[in-house]
Amino acid sequence: MDKVYLTLHGAEQLRQELKRLKTVDRPTIVATIAEAREHGDLKENAEYHAARERQSFCEGRIKDIEGKLSNAEIINVVKAGEAANGKVIFGATVDLMDENTEEEVTYQIVGEDEADIKQNRISIGSPFARALIGKQEGDIAEVQAPGGVRSYEIVDVRYE
Repeated sequence: MDKVYLTLHGAEQLRQELKRLKTVDRPTIVATIAEAREHGDLKENAEYHAARERQSFCEGRIKDIEGKLSNAEIINVVKAGEAANGKVIFGATVDLMDENTEEEVTYQIVGEDEADIKQNRISIGSPFARALIGKQEGDIAEVQAPGGVRSYEIVDVRYE
């Protein structure tokens, strides 16, 4: 399995999800399966089949998270930023200005599992993040968007 890059925050979120799956979700599902078994004929028992499906999903997610954490390279963004000399790197928070609309946006470049556009966290593997990596304040990043090439000026780079 390839390395999984995570920020400290992202690794902690995965650990918390894993703990919840093991200590809350798994026991609840097992109890639901036991209760559904008591109702008799399992072939026609929708509760039983739904609980087994939830159990399968839960166990798969547990295995997935454990695999990611075991192959994780956890990046301390603050320490990495000390050596970055103002360049955009994994974990950096970048303030950008769209050169066409002069609209300002802020994104943090994170691992695939941490990406959440609603929280302005974009995946290191996205074309947008790739266009920013290695650039620094004042540089222009050109991003291939569905509507064509967009240019963004890097206003600030922070390591939080």
